Amino acid sequence: MMRLRLALSGILAAVAGIAAGHLVAGFIAPASSPVLAIGSTVIDLTPTPVKEWAVATFGTNDKLILQGSVLVVTLVLAGAAGLLARRHLPAAVGFIVLLTGLAGVAALLRPAARPLDALPALAAMAAGVTTLVWLARRAGTAGTAATAATAGTRGTAGTAPDGLPAKAVAGDELTAGPHGSAGSDVTGRLARSGTGRRGFIGGALGVTVLAGLAAVGGQLRAGAQSAKKVVLPQAADPAKPLPKGLESSVPGISPLRTPTDTFYRVDTNLVVPQVDVDTWSLEVDGMVEKPFTMTFAELAAMPLIERDITMTCVSNEVGGGYIGAARWLGVRLTDVLDRAGTTGRPDQVLSTAVDGFTISTPLGVVRDGRDAMIAIGMNGAQLSDTHGFPARLITPGLYGFVGATKWLTRLTLTTYAAQQSYWTKRQWATDAPIKTSARIDTPVPLSTIKAGTTAIGGVAWAQHRGVGGVEVRIDDGDWQEAKLGPDVGIDYWRQWYLPWDARPGLHRISVRATDLSGQAQLTKRATPFPSGSSGIQEVVVTVA
Repeated sequence: MMRLRLALSGILAAVAGIAAGHLVAGFIAPASSPVLAIGSTVIDLTPTPVKEWAVATFGTNDKLILQGSVLVVTLVLAGAAGLLARRHLPAAVGFIVLLTGLAGVAALLRPAARPLDALPALAAMAAGVTTLVWLARRAGTAGTAATAATAGTRGTAGTAPDGLPAKAVAGDELTAGPHGSAGSDVTGRLARSGTGRRGFIGGALGVTVLAGLAAVGGQLRAGAQSAKKVVLPQAADPAKPLPKGLESSVPGISPLRTPTDTFYRVDTNLVVPQVDVDTWSLEVDGMVEKPFTMTFAELAAMPLIERDITMTCVSNEVGGGYIGAARWLGVRLTDVLDRAGTTGRPDQVLSTAVDGFTISTPLGVVRDGRDAMIAIGMNGAQLSDTHGFPARLITPGLYGFVGATKWLTRLTLTTYAAQQSYWTKRQWATDAPIKTSARIDTPVPLSTIKAGTTAIGGVAWAQHRGVGGVEVRIDDGDWQEAKLGPDVGIDYWRQWYLPWDARPGLHRISVRATDLSGQAQLTKRATPFPSGSSGIQEVVVTVA
């Protein structure tokens, strides 16, 4: 029983430390919270194949699973520290110090770290060590007391080291109670002092409650820093009204415009950065003639454009959901760069987020006439925290990892030879145009549908080239031309559908797209690394 209490002492010490660190981080920087700092470091050190497996397997739950894994490992190690306290309390304390120290180092190694980011780990260290020592002593004393009480009641068990009967030794040391029972007297004194089993349980419950309050407090504090409401100016160059999509006539098809709250999110952040728009600034430097810094108000005062653009994550598997179409409001990236001028021969725009994360965008792509922008609005409202408030990059035709920096704070004109971004260092492609592809939204894979007239439908994309056509094949039949939905532009996806007289049985449905130049999508299967997936999507459905 004592071993269990000691292990629980270590686990509760970790819980108390994590909660204290989370509370302090809520006032400093949420990302410096111990578990989050360790988790972010794990993300950075994880090999690319493992990352891709996690995204493909767990989808948007990958971050939650990572945090849970870090937490479980921490609690297991802390439990071991608690057991170590039985024989060597200083060593157990040192183990807790080591664990929290690693969290502090991880927080300080983040690209945009400040010295203050070590404070959550120090708070975790203080709370963890204090809790471990306090609970371990209570757990150990309870166990020793039980042993002493047992010795007193047994009386004649064995012989003392000096040759005296154990009963005599026990009587000399323990007999003091009014009823002549040594065990009864020790138990009574322990109960009065609060160091028995009930005392340990009470202490453990107290630690649990305080840790819970601290964790909730830290979460509330972090959540209180949500994006400030801003008034967005009207676009000087607005987009045309969005036409009516097929979603009203083809049930199950993706809506023509993706709602902001369901727009995909893929990034390396375990906690969404909270940015104060009043103190935010955008710095433009590097190989420029006139470096400068501008505030959000200055950025928003520039001529704004409004564009309908579909974005795709490079981690999107064939037929996957890491794609969304939205209306963006922002400033042309070239307008900002032209204000700074250029010196030398830069070949990339290195963009930096507020947390130090970097992305490389080919300068030639930025200047080829496409509507690359610094976006400040999405679907008629300001950017949400999740999607990069207060400003982010949007580069039509490129996967997000080379053209869609969220929480943007710096633009640096430089060369690929001089500086490498986060993903470039990990051997991903430097110039990654989005590949033409088509997805089946309805019927749902492995579903059972009723026989009769129905529709096969979905979306296709070929950003900055435009979708020219979509074809569908049922089983081993001929490819059939699908009907296309409204055309919103070459940077936007196209809805499509094919009427189908579904006959009973098991059927395989395939889809492929062609861009406006007549180039069909690649049929050869490729994984997302290093430049995006390719292949034909096929789904199997049962018609009953």
